[in-house]
Amino acid sequence: MSTKDVLEKALKLKPEERFLVIEGLLKSLDEPDRRLDDIWADEAERRLKAYREGKLEGIPMEEIFEE
Repeated sequence: MSTKDVLEKALKLKPEERFLVIEGLLKSLDEPDRRLDDIWADEAERRLKAYREGKLEGIPMEEIFEE
């Protein structure tokens, strides 16, 4: 079934049924990407290690929120 066929069929649904289709599609786009979560977790670990080893300087929270 083509995308055009799916759209044509979806447009024939009752409004509440179309809402469920739209809601399901939007939720599918908003699912977390585990690979990105892993990349960010690794980066956070690297930064924490560098900070603890004195290779990375911290910034006081007050300075961050000044701007």
